[in-house]
Amino acid sequence: MSSYSIQFLPDDVSVEADASQPVETRDGLPGSILALALKNHLDIDHACGGVCACSTCHVIVREGFDSLSEASEKEEDMLDLAPGVTLQSRLACQAVADGSSKLVVEVPAWNRNLVAESH
Repeated sequence: MSSYSIQFLPDDVSVEADASQPVETRDGLPGSILALALKNHLDIDHACGGVCACSTCHVIVREGFDSLSEASEKEEDMLDLAPGVTLQSRLACQAVADGSSKLVVEVPAWNRNLVAESH
């Protein structure tokens, strides 16, 4: 299976993705949770621009954790700096799903970008 969905909590917004065609944005790894969120106009704070140099895009993966790429040592070091880390925590800029299962991702309140710019 390469098509999967990601449900973002607490907003309860779901987006469809295809692991065989990773979404590329200028922020985050191709196909990362951050790239998919940004492509679908969902804000996740990412102060470093998605290059694994901070912990502001910390998310908690409630379902589908095992379908994600393995965390690098650099990502684990950055997660050590994030508030509220759990065993299911990842940096949205680094976590790439293989498409084998649905993902449910919680964006903690302190990581939600609450500033809306007018267009």
